[in-house]
Amino acid sequence: MVTSITSFGRSGLYDWMIQRVTAVVLLAYTLFMMGYLLFGGDLNYEQWKTLFDGTAMRIFSLLALLSLAAHAWIGLWSVTTDYIKPTGVRFVVQSGCGLLTFIYVVWGVQILWGV
Repeated sequence: MVTSITSFGRSGLYDWMIQRVTAVVLLAYTLFMMGYLLFGGDLNYEQWKTLFDGTAMRIFSLLALLSLAAHAWIGLWSVTTDYIKPTGVRFVVQSGCGLLTFIYVVWGVQILWGV
């Protein structure tokens, strides 16, 4: 059956849970960054460098980056599955989205960890 091939055995509950967990991580990161910007005073390069040189902030930022990638991937997968009916076109669009997501994650890791 075609639907079982294109779904890759995904569970709607699993996707729903990932969306919620990643949304909470993204909310926490956004609130932290907004608080840092609002209450950090007159921020300069050295303060930003000090913030992002810390391992905890790098891990938090990496978690936010991975959460953003997972959240976006599930959202894009859902939208393309719902609105792009031809299997070949959907596969190409989803492959492109997956490739771009992967590229952005690798790029983000390089920026965060200075690889």
